[in-house]
Amino acid sequence: MSGVGWTARVLTLFPEMFPGPLGHSLAGKALAAGLWSLEAVDIRYFAGDKHRSVDDAAFGGGPGLVMRPDVIDAALAAVMGAPGPEREHAGAGPLIYLTPRGRPLTQDRVQALAAERQVTVLCGRYEGVDQRVLDAWQVEEVSVGDYVLSGGEPAAIVLIDACVRLLPGVMGDAETLAEESFEGGLLEYPHYTRPQEWRGRKVPEVLASGHHENIRAWRRAQSEETTRERRPDLWARHQAVRQ
Repeated sequence: MSGVGWTARVLTLFPEMFPGPLGHSLAGKALAAGLWSLEAVDIRYFAGDKHRSVDDAAFGGGPGLVMRPDVIDAALAAVMGAPGPEREHAGAGPLIYLTPRGRPLTQDRVQALAAERQVTVLCGRYEGVDQRVLDAWQVEEVSVGDYVLSGGEPAAIVLIDACVRLLPGVMGDAETLAEESFEGGLLEYPHYTRPQEWRGRKVPEVLASGHHENIRAWRRAQSEETTRERRPDLWARHQAVRQ
């Protein structure tokens, strides 16, 4: 574990994909400044045969290959020590496997992960990872959306980026975080800037009024309307909390 405040460790067959986008913009500046660290671990290094095989045919038949439990276990043991409670006692932090069958990644979970000292992310390929090693290591299965990617690496970048921007010192204005989508259970209100009129479309008058209380009320109403129309699931949850 490095001396920085937060570490993301990624187990992957393609370590060269990192840092990728995480090396740019806010995350990249924070990485260069030492506000967080990134470790990309090559799973293939832990394969036992000369061909570095990491996958095999699925029991029960069907198309595609499955990543072997012995290889994944060796990789996890090398970077995290022991599975289960022993791992937690050693301070190894959460272990996450990114998969469409996982629980949806939410802002609440991102905030909890950002509060940890480190997070380890396992990136699958092919048809995924043998379930036995996931069970043995008590891996948390997480999904970044109801769609299928070619591998877990893009999803890992999404998860890490969401966490990094919440770390102390990364975002310049703490108030910005408080007004973003999903804070308070609502989607964010729309934004406008100069010019005040563009192609016949004007900025809402209330935003140019200078009346801060009216602006806050307008933004709140916009957040509620947007959430109700676009995300009825979030709106229902928001309404339930208010009751």
